[in-house]
Amino acid sequence: MSAMSQQPTTGTTPYCYRHPDRETYVACQRCGRPICPDCMRTASVGFQCPECVREGAAQTRTARTAFGGRAGSQSPVATIILIAINVAVFVLVRATNGLGGDIGRNLIEIPSSDGYAPGLHLQGVAQGSYWQLVTSTFTHYDILHIAMNMIGLWIFGSFLEHELGRWRFLALYLMTGIVGSVAVYLLAEPHAAALGASGSVFGLFGAAFVVLLRQHRDVTQLVVLLVLNLFISFTVPNISWQAHIGGLLAGLALGGAFAYAPRQQRTLLHIAALSVVALACLAAVALRTATLTA
Repeated sequence: MSAMSQQPTTGTTPYCYRHPDRETYVACQRCGRPICPDCMRTASVGFQCPECVREGAAQTRTARTAFGGRAGSQSPVATIILIAINVAVFVLVRATNGLGGDIGRNLIEIPSSDGYAPGLHLQGVAQGSYWQLVTSTFTHYDILHIAMNMIGLWIFGSFLEHELGRWRFLALYLMTGIVGSVAVYLLAEPHAAALGASGSVFGLFGAAFVVLLRQHRDVTQLVVLLVLNLFISFTVPNISWQAHIGGLLAGLALGGAFAYAPRQQRTLLHIAALSVVALACLAAVALRTATLTA
């Protein structure tokens, strides 16, 4: 049986509504307009015109996870892009005299450079280099440093990007990294340099913990891994525990907001939670800057 519907013969030859010069005897199953082979779109029954196909797609609700992500198998595009940016920054810094070069010195976070090594022409956050709160989270010391952070980003990022959706995941990554940088700004020595994506990775760690709890899944291995990483943070020299703790606490807080917000107000509450954390960071930076420059 043919799926094509024939136009009634009324003495007038039907032509495609999008291509008036093309004779056709096939009609859209939805609106009934004649369509030529180039305009046919296969439907569940017969064919539809392009407009009806677009209208039907717009009316179809996309399946979502419990936390707002798009259900189904998707590539972790945002996670891959973040890894690529980190690697690109690492290569750029290494190609321009490393962390001792002009680019490297301007990317790492230095709370305050006032009176410190003037020959290096350093400028700290307190002196106006507020971009360091972000750029330092994409800058790494060596191959081992970036490798460990990117492994963590891939493991937790792939999971959270699927569960939360791309924009929530990206906002979580950036915000927890910034909170980690702000924690360094508040708690570290003014002349201490900090760099690395570990604040963001610890933030993803915390958010993944909350999301898994919300899903009633076993978190024993995650807790063991977290305890081990916290032990390393406080016992191994030259590790910025401030960034780790700041990122972790922010990840737990935002993860809670993302995981437990009611579905009806989900997006509004998620944006509100991110806004509250951002405002808290701005206030903390303003107060610390006033203290360091007084």
